[in-house]
Amino acid sequence: MLVLDGVEVRYGGLVALRDVSLQVNQGEVVAVIGPNGAGKTTLFKAISGVVPLAAGSIRLEGKPIERLSPALRPHLGIAHVPEGRQVFGDLTVEENLQLGTVALRDPREAGRSLERCYALFPVLRERRQQLAGSLSGGQQQMLAIGRGIASRPRLLMLDEPSMGLAPTIVDTIFESVQRLNREEGLTVLIVEQRAIEAIEICDRGYVLSTGEVVMRGARAELLADKSLREAYLGA
Repeated sequence: MLVLDGVEVRYGGLVALRDVSLQVNQGEVVAVIGPNGAGKTTLFKAISGVVPLAAGSIRLEGKPIERLSPALRPHLGIAHVPEGRQVFGDLTVEENLQLGTVALRDPREAGRSLERCYALFPVLRERRQQLAGSLSGGQQQMLAIGRGIASRPRLLMLDEPSMGLAPTIVDTIFESVQRLNREEGLTVLIVEQRAIEAIEICDRGYVLSTGEVVMRGARAELLADKSLREAYLGA
């Protein structure tokens, strides 16, 4: 579904990503892990078009997208949920979710999409008329993810969904991601600091360090690698 080949991103004279190549197959959950400053968020911004490429290519379902504007990429089926629980605090929960349905042309499909979000996160239904800014941190993260899936994407990109959240909320979010993948075949690319949890729910994973891919493999391979556990998993 998604192929990055030799991607390089620069901020002025600083190389943030260097010769990054990875792929995400349809129906997979793929994790990207690594320390702070490794380039994980920049990787997502490159896929979303927020930052330009200095070199390399990005293909979605075989078609190059690196020259497309960020505004067009959601219409191709890409949903990017950025880090930091970014919701529109002065809008209600439902209004936030409705913004996610903008790419859907059929009003009936938009309605079904909202129901899908509420089924996944029932607390959002309970608080649908509440201002998003008054929600707890965990509820705001659920809302941000709900807004992403409201567009009915084929590729969902989650950037640090567990950041600053209690373990029980993290479990709920990861279980929801697995449910979407298992029941609907949604393809997921996830960037996570909580490496163990991310690897445990993924099919394959990549390790980024100082802007480069330094390791890749299937879930079992990554979990069994002693050097990886010592360097990134604290085990």
